[in-house]
Amino acid sequence: MASSATAPVVQKLEKKPVSWSNIVLGAALNMFEVTTLGQPLEVTKTTMAANRGDTLPGAIRRVWSRGGVFGFYQGLIPWAWIEASTKGAVLLFVSTEVEYQARTFGASSFIAGMSGGFMGGLAQAYLTVGFCTCMKTVEITRHKQAASGVKPPSTMAVFMDIYRREGIRGINKGVNAVAIRQCTNWASRFGLSRASEVAIRKITGKEESTPLSAPEKILASVFGGGLSAWNQPIEVVRIEMQSKTDDPNRPKNLTVGKTLKFIYSQSGIKGLYRGVTPRIGLGVWQTVCMVGLGDIAKEFVAKVTGERPVGGH
Repeated sequence: MASSATAPVVQKLEKKPVSWSNIVLGAALNMFEVTTLGQPLEVTKTTMAANRGDTLPGAIRRVWSRGGVFGFYQGLIPWAWIEASTKGAVLLFVSTEVEYQARTFGASSFIAGMSGGFMGGLAQAYLTVGFCTCMKTVEITRHKQAASGVKPPSTMAVFMDIYRREGIRGINKGVNAVAIRQCTNWASRFGLSRASEVAIRKITGKEESTPLSAPEKILASVFGGGLSAWNQPIEVVRIEMQSKTDDPNRPKNLTVGKTLKFIYSQSGIKGLYRGVTPRIGLGVWQTVCMVGLGDIAKEFVAKVTGERPVGGH
């Protein structure tokens, strides 16, 4: 009697298409995030990290003295807007390709997704976030020349002056610290937000196939964004490397290691976590916008356009 063996069906791995609507959506969400609460929290966090003796109320007063409400939006135009409108596209392109390649080597979807986020964050740092972050920090920390009666140069004049004197390295100062921050940021926000979603499903008794409600998605994003502030020391290092605040005790030709040692010698462990409170607020707001609201917006766009949502991260 002949027996027939049924060969296992192997599902063909398909590369996720790059959705142009998601690229536009990512840029729009980033612009919304930074123009609302994002930049004020960024300015407050940077001010505290650059002036490590300031308390949170003291930093708020310092920022307010630089122009009232407008002081909290220093560096928004053009640097924060350039960064916001480009980094989403960079992340999407790179993470999609890396995730696909990782899957072809047999990686699980979780490992592939983490790899994509890691490399996407790295690409963000070196292609767009590095020089934008550097110039935002310069805007926030440079001397208040107007107080001495000298008209301060425009932001583009400052950019060109740094470029003439120091070249590409000058406008990308601290980019290695930015790269470390971006990689750990997106790994943390992605992983912790998804872990929070799993916990919410267990508490509410929802199956994996059952979508979370909008408040549940946002709650998961709050946990993921807030807890991702664990890497605040590297953020303080980044700000110190890019700061235009004069300090005769600060070593020349700063590296990440030298800067970390300098901050610790001057301010101890507390100095490395200065600005963590507004950073937690910033992390929560960014993650709510890009993960929670991002997932909701992607699903809405997919229904309207008939496109399949790319990712959900």
